Amino acid sequence: MSRPQRFPATDVPGLAARRIAVDILDGVLRRHRPLDDHFDGEHVHPGLPVLADRDRALVRKLVATALRRLGTLRHLLDAALDRGYPADAPRLEAILLIGAAQILWLDVPDHAAVDLAVRLAQADRRAARYAGLINAVLRRIARERPAAADARLDTPDWLMRRWSRTYGRAKARAIAAAHSHEPPLDLTVKNDAAGWAARLRGRALATGTVRLIAHGPVARLPGYAEGAWWVQDAAAALPVRLLGDVRSRKVADLCAAPGGKTAQLALAGAQVAAVDRAPSRLARLNENLARLSLAADVIAADVLTWQGGPFDAVLVDAPCSSTGTIRRHPDIPYLKRDEDVAAMAALQRPLIDRAVDLTRPGGTLVYCSCSLEPEEGEAQIAALLEREPRVRRQPISAAEVGGFAEFVTETGDLRTLPCHLGDPDARMAGLDGFYAARLQRL
Repeated sequence: MSRPQRFPATDVPGLAARRIAVDILDGVLRRHRPLDDHFDGEHVHPGLPVLADRDRALVRKLVATALRRLGTLRHLLDAALDRGYPADAPRLEAILLIGAAQILWLDVPDHAAVDLAVRLAQADRRAARYAGLINAVLRRIARERPAAADARLDTPDWLMRRWSRTYGRAKARAIAAAHSHEPPLDLTVKNDAAGWAARLRGRALATGTVRLIAHGPVARLPGYAEGAWWVQDAAAALPVRLLGDVRSRKVADLCAAPGGKTAQLALAGAQVAAVDRAPSRLARLNENLARLSLAADVIAADVLTWQGGPFDAVLVDAPCSSTGTIRRHPDIPYLKRDEDVAAMAALQRPLIDRAVDLTRPGGTLVYCSCSLEPEEGEAQIAALLEREPRVRRQPISAAEVGGFAEFVTETGDLRTLPCHLGDPDARMAGLDGFYAARLQRL
């Protein structure tokens, strides 16, 4: 990542947040660093800890909006730049993207968005000479107010081609449109979903998830400190339900971090072995379990060589391309490539085979991935059933997933799409793209 810009204590209000947003957006687009890495962990942006909660939320909103609308923004900016971007000012694009995103989609006065962008350029040694260009381009965008964006522009061609081929053009466009909106905040609660929905001014979905419009730091919401709930997308909460009653059963949660499914299993009374190869991710899992007052046997190991089991049930949340989570991670389309899908599918195959070995005869295996790509879902299970005589599919019913028949495929697997769970209020609509299949070990 490029060296963050330093700013004085007497900075113009709002300028520090924009400066950090430009740093982070530049880090995603030019350095290919995941968005979340800039906000948490050992590589957190050094300017974030000194910001107020409100300004930290603004930084994420600025960057996420620019990424959600990146295709549209680039189209508009390219049209306004007669000679393209100057090669000697690499951060110029990020400054313009953040400025234009505020003008077109955020509640920021046009003059303030333009002024702050110009100030950002003036503070950047290499972009300072182009402050006048930035002023002219952003004023033109504010004046002309281009028509509403086409979500297809904001989806890279390789993804749109894939989704059109897999789901049809209309569904592919609906998926792309769902990615244009900031997702709601989904919570898995320990009990009394209706009560918590009322207390948090949200709603209880038929699947059991409590959904609300995100506002303010999650840790300050009622129930967080006492461990009454945890953040988990409505789709991500479904695979555990497919295991049925797990009370007192031995269950392995493979690739378990950050631990939402581990928490579900522990809450349901299972004897959980949570396995993941990344100690840093397991540290987060342990923190979550401690806050929730839930217990599991947390194991740092490579699943492929780990000698455990056999288990009554095994859950495999496979590492994947994560294209089903673009609503929450708008950087994914610009960090992944078409060839990554095949690479991840190759990693998943031995993982599934190992999961079969860890499942006792008569036990249940659930494989899931947060990918929209069939190579990481439907095709994986079809190939497994062809090569592995020890397992058979156990079809899923709509009743097991809140009565949503659209979530269940013709073969009886789970397949959610970001455009499912429609709502007149886009802020309360959708869920992650998830695939899951339930198998029985014979």
